[in-house]
Amino acid sequence: MKILILGAGQVGSTVAHNLANEANDITVVDTRPDILQALQDRLDLRTIVGFASHPDVLISAGARDADMIIAVTNSDETNMVACQVAYTLFHTPTKIARVRGLEYLQYRALFSPESLPIDVLISPEEVVTNYIQRLIEHPGALQVLDFADGRVSLVAVRAYHGGPLVGKELRHLATHMPGVQTRVAAIFRREKPIFPEGHTVIEVDDEVFFIAARRNIRAVTSELRRLDKPYRRLMIAGGGNIGKRLAQNLGPHFSVKLIERNPARAKELAETLDHVVVLMGDAADKELLMEENIEGTDVYVAVTDDDEANILSAMLAKRLGARTVMSLINRPSYVELVQSGVIDIAISPQQVTIGALLTHVRRGDVVAVHSLRRGAAEAIEAVAHGDRKTSKVVGRRVEEIKLPKGCTIGALVRGDEVIIAHRDTVVQSEDHVILFLTDKQRVNEVERLFQVSVTFL
Repeated sequence: MKILILGAGQVGSTVAHNLANEANDITVVDTRPDILQALQDRLDLRTIVGFASHPDVLISAGARDADMIIAVTNSDETNMVACQVAYTLFHTPTKIARVRGLEYLQYRALFSPESLPIDVLISPEEVVTNYIQRLIEHPGALQVLDFADGRVSLVAVRAYHGGPLVGKELRHLATHMPGVQTRVAAIFRREKPIFPEGHTVIEVDDEVFFIAARRNIRAVTSELRRLDKPYRRLMIAGGGNIGKRLAQNLGPHFSVKLIERNPARAKELAETLDHVVVLMGDAADKELLMEENIEGTDVYVAVTDDDEANILSAMLAKRLGARTVMSLINRPSYVELVQSGVIDIAISPQQVTIGALLTHVRRGDVVAVHSLRRGAAEAIEAVAHGDRKTSKVVGRRVEEIKLPKGCTIGALVRGDEVIIAHRDTVVQSEDHVILFLTDKQRVNEVERLFQVSVTFL
């Protein structure tokens, strides 16, 4: 696939890194030659220096025969104009744009084919906000990722001493919870994947990924760790787009305090946010946190635009007694540094956002993609089409399907029914198949499984 990536910032670079290793023809456009050179030194791709929305620059980048344009520059306006140019001059089949401004996003009519011809609209703040909300709704989870419109979820949990299943074989899970359907999709032990089988023993500190209907998440989590009480008291550091969205969404259901250091912004937030206590001050101010009862806070979420401030304030909040702390971290090297340390959950906007982009790059009928473990693994929702003659999956039992090494089928969604996959489960046409892939390098093999033969009519 020939793909133009407009913008070599953190999102653009992450997308390029994910796609360049998958036999795609990638060209990256940016105004900064030093950043482009650094990308070209690491990855097999082309680069063009110039303004992403200028027709001549797009022509030089190969827009005339591109299959897809992904516009993720730091300017909403540049991204929107680039998609308009690609549509008008080059008839580019797929146009994806990152738009961050609420001033645009609240007018969705702008993004219709008759107005701004953007096929896929990506709002990182919206994606990250939803991601954090899922974590708050499911205490103890490291990740909660939805598939099939929320009917089934993939959940990551760290196994703790005291969990009923810890130290026991996986086959005991069904005995412990006879009425609950679930499947362990993968286990990571000391950063290495372990293929889950019935005799596999769960150990303390294992990172366990399981698939279950949303209503069963809490029950399965309780098998792997002592069940955390539901969160009630939240503190948000940072009143930017993500902080404001979180406070708006969670304010009616939780006790929420929001800290913003800019006086004008704090005043604006106080006037517009109902059910939220807005505090003007520095989130790293020990006295302020203690005054606001940080030791009684269930979740502290640091979402300012400064990585260092987020890390330090989250560490301080944890030391002062906050039950769970989360930190938004843009630099990938920082994420690896702090994850599983003092900070309970490090959130990478790039990795959260990349799944929304990969969904539209994957071949076959792929409905959803989630990037996991800093891009090393993926969870995929693909739709099975055809019949036994034209498809490599339809009409076959799970044990018959030639899955690549490290790939498991966790569940099928058939209409409104969630079917946890077992060896003898038969895949039917139009089933939504949820797969977990521990090695992203094998994603092409999964895509080929779900491509229907040309003989299918």
